[in-house]
Amino acid sequence: MILILLGPPGAGKGTQAKLLAAAFSIPHISTGDMFRDQKARGTELGKKVQAIMDSGGLVTDDITNSMVDERLARADVMSGCILDGYPRTVGQAEHLDRLLAKLGRGVDRVLSYEVSEEALVDRIGGRRSCPACGAVYHLTQNPPSRVGTCDKEGVALVQREDDKPEKVRNRMQEYAAKTAPLKGYYAGRGLVVELDGLGAPEAILAETRRRLGR
Repeated sequence: MILILLGPPGAGKGTQAKLLAAAFSIPHISTGDMFRDQKARGTELGKKVQAIMDSGGLVTDDITNSMVDERLARADVMSGCILDGYPRTVGQAEHLDRLLAKLGRGVDRVLSYEVSEEALVDRIGGRRSCPACGAVYHLTQNPPSRVGTCDKEGVALVQREDDKPEKVRNRMQEYAAKTAPLKGYYAGRGLVVELDGLGAPEAILAETRRRLGR
């Protein structure tokens, strides 16, 4: 089974990908993991990625697609995989289709985790982290014992720049422009399964499995 996970930043795709990978005993493949793997192994692709990131640039589709080609050729994906963060654009989706066709395979389902912009602003904008130990809290869902203070380190919590409401809205706009069209691309083939991204992770997993018949 080859699954693609879609959803805006903060929709919980990473959490669900890990839970599904464990439930189905297939690898969870994310672009971040692929970048780190290539760099750790010192491959030519890894060196290119490192150079681009060091210069503050964005990894191109060609390089990303090449990493996916290499990753999906490995033996551990014979039973399937969960793609998280790839494809990000229709162009990448078309490349993936061509690659899978060569392998005699195809995408089985595209899981789209739906969360409203306001809910995401509340979920992400309410995060606070400890600059000393990295612990993450939430103003309403997981608050510290003392307001604004890390339970472990006793230091003032901070809000990451990317977690500020205006930044979250900007990321949502970028997602809508670049990645959301993927939903239409796959919906036309009857592959999309829409799921509510709000709720306890285990409950969302149970509903996902029910919708997949697994």
